[in-house]
Amino acid sequence: MSDSVARNTALTLSSERTASTSSGYVMLLVLLLAIAGGVVGASFMQNDPGFGGAIIAGCTLIFAFVLCGFYMQQPNQATAITLFGSYKGTDRKTGLRWLMPWLGRRKVSLRANNMISERLKVNDLRGNPIEIAAQVVWRVTDTAQALFDIDDYKSFVIVQIEAAVRTIGARYPYDDFEHQEVTLRGNHDQVSAELRTELIARLAVAGITVDECGFTHLAYAQEIAGAMLRRQQAQAVVAARKTLVEGAVGMVEMALDMLSEKNVVELDDERRAAMVSNLMVVLCGERDTQPVVNAGSLYQ
Repeated sequence: MSDSVARNTALTLSSERTASTSSGYVMLLVLLLAIAGGVVGASFMQNDPGFGGAIIAGCTLIFAFVLCGFYMQQPNQATAITLFGSYKGTDRKTGLRWLMPWLGRRKVSLRANNMISERLKVNDLRGNPIEIAAQVVWRVTDTAQALFDIDDYKSFVIVQIEAAVRTIGARYPYDDFEHQEVTLRGNHDQVSAELRTELIARLAVAGITVDECGFTHLAYAQEIAGAMLRRQQAQAVVAARKTLVEGAVGMVEMALDMLSEKNVVELDDERRAAMVSNLMVVLCGERDTQPVVNAGSLYQ
């Protein structure tokens, strides 16, 4: 983890704690009782207007007080509670909830968010320009940090994803034709795991974790893509030729051994060399060979 990420983690000021809230269904019963009390007060208005008016006024105040405290909370949703700017806790319980009306409420989604970064141009470890983009699944784990330690945690996530992708992209080469290094193209799982670790460290200050991430686009930049493609094709041709020659040598060796073991023909060094040359041409040539019938002897 880089020093800047460590400093960001050290600046964490808030931490989530459970808020003291009430079930909204109990307060809904109180609301219904207030309505019933208002109806009773209205019945007293004819006989005793003062008493009936007092009942109606009291029930109206209770009704307004209770009504202002209701809020609904969906699954995977949380509500941060504040009192005159002071954080008092977070309510994660779902359903109909009730809170004192003078307490502030800020809802935060705890659901997973899927984000695909823009295609970024980065220089890999060898200085080659590449285009890279990543897909990240993230979610809020600490509502207090997300709301009060970061001004806009969604924008913060976008910026940190871009920074982490650039960091990982510059840490490894795009490809290694000798297959001796960890590369962006050849070690996708390992590099994705390292990208996730980098993102978790960067987003910890915002109370956010990363569930999954990976590259959605990885390619050489357009200015060098043609040259790199020709290089890859050349490497593939060389590898194919090497395999072909190794197989041809083995077949020639096997043919000479079988001819010697079965005493089909006695070959001196010159004849052996000629046979090896002819077999290698036949086995390694790209075109079909045309046989030539020798009417004389090898030495004429």
